[in-house]
Amino acid sequence: MPKVTLEVSEEVARLLKAMETKLRREAEAGRSFGEVDPVGALSAIDEAAETLQRDEKRRLLRGYDVDAPRLRLAGQLHARVGRYTAAYKTRQGAVEIERSLYREVGVRNGRTVDAISLRAGCVADGWLPEAAVPMGYLLARGTSREAQATARQMGVLPYCRASFERMGHEVGALYSHQRPRVEAALAEALEAPEGTHSVSVSLDRVAVPMEEPKKRPVGRPRKGAPQRPVDVVWHMAYAACLVLHDAQGEALGAVRYGRMPHGDARGLAERLARDVQALVSRQPSLCVATLTDGAPELHALLDEALSTHAPAAKEVVRLVDFWHLLEKLGAAALVVAGEQNASALREKWKWSLLNTPGAVWTLVSALHASGKRDVVLGDRRPVHEALTYMENHGERMHYAEARAHGLPIGSGNVEATCKSLVAMRMKRPGARWKEESGQHILDLRALVLSDRWDAAMTLILAPRRARVRRAA
Repeated sequence: MPKVTLEVSEEVARLLKAMETKLRREAEAGRSFGEVDPVGALSAIDEAAETLQRDEKRRLLRGYDVDAPRLRLAGQLHARVGRYTAAYKTRQGAVEIERSLYREVGVRNGRTVDAISLRAGCVADGWLPEAAVPMGYLLARGTSREAQATARQMGVLPYCRASFERMGHEVGALYSHQRPRVEAALAEALEAPEGTHSVSVSLDRVAVPMEEPKKRPVGRPRKGAPQRPVDVVWHMAYAACLVLHDAQGEALGAVRYGRMPHGDARGLAERLARDVQALVSRQPSLCVATLTDGAPELHALLDEALSTHAPAAKEVVRLVDFWHLLEKLGAAALVVAGEQNASALREKWKWSLLNTPGAVWTLVSALHASGKRDVVLGDRRPVHEALTYMENHGERMHYAEARAHGLPIGSGNVEATCKSLVAMRMKRPGARWKEESGQHILDLRALVLSDRWDAAMTLILAPRRARVRRAA
């Protein structure tokens, strides 16, 4: 085996020697059928490797330091204010390094910067991207406690729960601040997989527990009362998805998006439309469909966004979810045909809608002719509700024609997005959210679920790396 000479610290040398001794003992015990200690041997390897990695990263970061009277950073002259020791956080843990700090000339009490952070593209105060990015990823997948526990089991990122919380939101804030540029670049990189025949866009709403300040009661507060009382109030957040389909309407891939209740819903619809524009511009043969429930607000948002920001989508097929309609028709069938025959009538209506163009208007006529529009069942009027729904949205119920063109007719993808993007992460027992921090999690989680994480992180971290020049 070849030998490599490497300069290391005394601590690393000690651990490497201990590891080598342990490995030799294990090898001898294995050959002689003696008692072996695989856990101890593997731990020795991990400890030596992690210490070596920290030592080499400390050496690398020291090389990024510059100790000069003056530097030129981002075109501005900076003067040295002193040398101080600081911790830089790597994937294996923190390493301490003495480095010079600089402040822009002429800016009294201005923010200090250091060459190491600028060259390495650190996040916040000394967090290397190799640590901050996976911490953000884990926070997008689960709570900070779950993130910390996962990292501990993987043997990386030995930081506290609060650090996972903080770094996740730092990464989310970086994305929010650069959203227009990053989303435009992601749209340009979006490609339809082979066999893509159509693209559908959907928008829906889902309840999220929000924290709101609670008015203090009049008078002196009771002992132990919270200093900042809050209420948990449920508000409706927005969830959206863009789905790529094959010629049979089966999903080939999806991009997901989310906005908090007070977020920019119009901007969300615009983002959907710009991604559609990017896809259709490269593949003009793609059919485009919108799928929503019966909410006029959602129809209007998607229609306006597509007409304004996706001019390449010439003929958009606009549909309301087939299964929402069928649910209403099932209740109406109970009134029209009775309990024994309702199932058969519902199936007849279903297959008619799926296979006969213009079937919705035939059903409207049949329900009017039944004379049971005002019949009450429980506290509802099922026939009236079905008729009203079809009369209001009949122009978006061309299901037979859509199926003939291989287009999807159900909004199950956006309903699944409501669950996977929002509900599974944000509706945990005891959870409550603020607008800004909640948006950080939605953004990061949407990137994870859309397989856009790596591309987005590269885009948001690139501007943080800056050139450092010695001033003349």
